[in-house]
Amino acid sequence: MTTATARPSDRRISPVFLGIVAVAAVTGWATWTGFAEQPGLAVFLFVTAAWVVSLCLHEYAHARTALHSGDVSVGAKGYLTLNPVKYTHALLSIVLPVLFVIMGGIGLPGGAVFIERGRIRGRWRHSLISAAGPLTNVLFAVVCTAPFWLDALDGVPRDFRLALAFLALLQVTAAILNFLPVPGLDGYGVIEPWLSYQVRRQVEPLAPFGLLIVFALLWIPAVNGVFFDAVDALLRGLGIGEADTYCGFELYRFWQTDELCSVSP
Repeated sequence: MTTATARPSDRRISPVFLGIVAVAAVTGWATWTGFAEQPGLAVFLFVTAAWVVSLCLHEYAHARTALHSGDVSVGAKGYLTLNPVKYTHALLSIVLPVLFVIMGGIGLPGGAVFIERGRIRGRWRHSLISAAGPLTNVLFAVVCTAPFWLDALDGVPRDFRLALAFLALLQVTAAILNFLPVPGLDGYGVIEPWLSYQVRRQVEPLAPFGLLIVFALLWIPAVNGVFFDAVDALLRGLGIGEADTYCGFELYRFWQTDELCSVSP
């Protein structure tokens, strides 16, 4: 087994990750119970911590799949510890995605783990490694939306419901954007093994700019409108209304006030 060469210490969960999980748990409890004097601050910390947790799980899924596909080097690189600072670069993997959330409520993907592709044989394995990350966002979205599509919201406090709705929005946008077949994103990584060598060589120079291109396109009002219309339609199918995600985003940005969301929708 390829996992035999990975030392137990290489797979030990990082205290940094456990600390982030603890922040999400405590602030989630504060949001649920209304314990915090400033509910918006509790929601901000809860959603941000949960979002960082999902980023760590996204990168971990890439690394874990690569490990079982033949790249045993991921253990020594620290990718199996769920430590966010081990994933490529803390600025690209964690800081920028959080800033994107604060600025526009968009779950843009962060950096990626470095996989030694030469160790891996088989196009399906390469595709699965790339797909593993966004599939984690899909799973996270299913969990966040479960109370809505299961019609199990009785007794769920308003602030916690809005926080879940906004967190679900982030996961859905992250999954969709990650699956775009744009060089540098996971969607392109899924199809890349099946492309000809000539095509791969031609698009390779665009890979470092793929994320920036997507970010720039989303600032175009027409593109942004079409994208979020699709996201809202998907969320409505999962039982989450646009008012929930909008008020969740406004509650998340607690330093701003919106009278439309000051009362329970």
